[in-house]
Amino acid sequence: MNNFFRTIIAGYGAKKLGGGCFSTILIFVLIYFALGQCNKEGNQRGYNFQKQHTGSSLRPLQTALIRNE
Repeated sequence: MNNFFRTIIAGYGAKKLGGGCFSTILIFVLIYFALGQCNKEGNQRGYNFQKQHTGSSLRPLQTALIRNE
């Protein structure tokens, strides 16, 4: 996720959920890092939503179905 949008979303969430000054800052930091972790997890697993699916990941499944496994 783009850092600009991550900041905007975290700021909006902190404004809505935070009560005082300290809790608003704490909630902002938590939301900001949570959104950053979501982005890292997708990249580490090799997800790239920009690419077209080539079907190469279906080969083991097709082989298993042919062998009746």
